Amino acid sequence: MGALIDNTANEALTLESGTSLWKDAWYHFTRNRLALLGGCIFLVVFLFSFAGPWLSPYSYNDQDLSLVSQPPSKAHWMGTDNLGRDLCTRIMYGGRVSIGVGFAATAVSLLIGVLYGTVSGYAGGKTDALMMRIVDILYALPFTIFVILLMVIFGRNIVLLFLAIGAVEWLTMARIVRGQVLSLKKLEFIEAAVALGLSRNRIILRHLIPNVLGPVIVYATLTVPSAMLLEAVLSFLGLGVQPPMSSWGLLIKDGSEMMEVYPWLLIFPAFFFSVTLFALNFLGDGLRDALDPQSAQD
Repeated sequence: MGALIDNTANEALTLESGTSLWKDAWYHFTRNRLALLGGCIFLVVFLFSFAGPWLSPYSYNDQDLSLVSQPPSKAHWMGTDNLGRDLCTRIMYGGRVSIGVGFAATAVSLLIGVLYGTVSGYAGGKTDALMMRIVDILYALPFTIFVILLMVIFGRNIVLLFLAIGAVEWLTMARIVRGQVLSLKKLEFIEAAVALGLSRNRIILRHLIPNVLGPVIVYATLTVPSAMLLEAVLSFLGLGVQPPMSSWGLLIKDGSEMMEVYPWLLIFPAFFFSVTLFALNFLGDGLRDALDPQSAQD
């Protein structure tokens, strides 16, 4: 009888202790097999791209004209390109550029979109209306053409490529954050902060932005593949990464020109690019489900 009472008391203490939002989100995320699979696949591709070149005996720009367009072999696992360069090594370096562009452009879009959306939503009134009309005008511009104009004006620089893509990916983020802030600023803890005389900047930085991190993290994971896809389109058009550097988009462009004769030049970079996009989308969907309170209740 005493043991039964002790067990009941322990269960009551466990129930009373509760859990945090992030622990609950992690619990639901680890139960999502597709999300875990996506995360594992992306980790493997990330290590392949960033650690692989250290293990490769070849450099991404070493040419051997006696080995032009060779099929996969023991010496060159994925064959060679039309200049005798090892395709596997170039895919590794291309992954560095493509993944780097995705994350750097996402960081730029987060910096602009979160601050812009928070200020717009918290200010409200005419300020909010004006800021959102600016977003609507930018939405009306074709994204790809806008990035192409930026690249033509400021030059084909890899750093400018990060900034150019990030400069067109922040609009949706700003709208998402604005919607969250509009609902948050009516809650009691924000009204209490205003009543205590806290400054607007402190309310935005210490109270509003931390409480919109859930949707921000989810959308960020979906922005990375979007930015990578835009970089691939620009490289395919000849406006992105320039030779002898490589990116998956540039390798796909080169492979598409010779796919009928040397199909491996297209198959391998397209495979890594597609797998990475799928993995990031599965990961983003899993985070969305984990951080969505409604889905957590289900």
